[in-house]
Amino acid sequence: MSGRRSGGTGPAARAQPAELLTALPLVDAVLDAHAGAIGRDLTAYRHHVYRVVNLAIRFGRGDAAWFERLQIAAAFHDLGIWTAHTFDYLEPSVTDATGFLASTGRTAWTPAIAETIREHHKVTACRGPAAGLAEPFRRADWTDVSLGARRFGLPWTDYRALLRSWPDEGFHWRLIQLTAGRWRQHPLSPLPMVRW
Repeated sequence: MSGRRSGGTGPAARAQPAELLTALPLVDAVLDAHAGAIGRDLTAYRHHVYRVVNLAIRFGRGDAAWFERLQIAAAFHDLGIWTAHTFDYLEPSVTDATGFLASTGRTAWTPAIAETIREHHKVTACRGPAAGLAEPFRRADWTDVSLGARRFGLPWTDYRALLRSWPDEGFHWRLIQLTAGRWRQHPLSPLPMVRW
């Protein structure tokens, strides 16, 4: 896979340099299939997904199958926000991903992708059989959701380059709106996706 370098996924792993991956056909196919549900947030979410994939390959490594699983996890990880109309979206996102995997003959990947989606807002490092995918993904999503405030060793200039290539397009403002709405309706559980 072009641009990927060797690198571990353990706690001491540092971000690895990589070329920008500007074409992710598998991601695009999934997002285009759900364009009606995502609606006006499609560009913002697509840009977030592209940033996350490009970040994850800086925090981890793998073969072609790993990269394919990464793209699927990335495309589906927040999708339940729109398909299930909820900010408690982890399980709806897993359900959407599971259906896709079954329909495309990839059911063997379900445990790793489901764990990656469920753990992507985990505060502490991912452990267990899917950590080789889940931990780089977790670091990538935290980096983007925090707008680079939490970068796990990634140089600030690298994150800025991703934002230049795939601008925010209102993604973070949408997260603020969703958080505020959830806080009003469920003040004791404003961020149900966060795990420790």
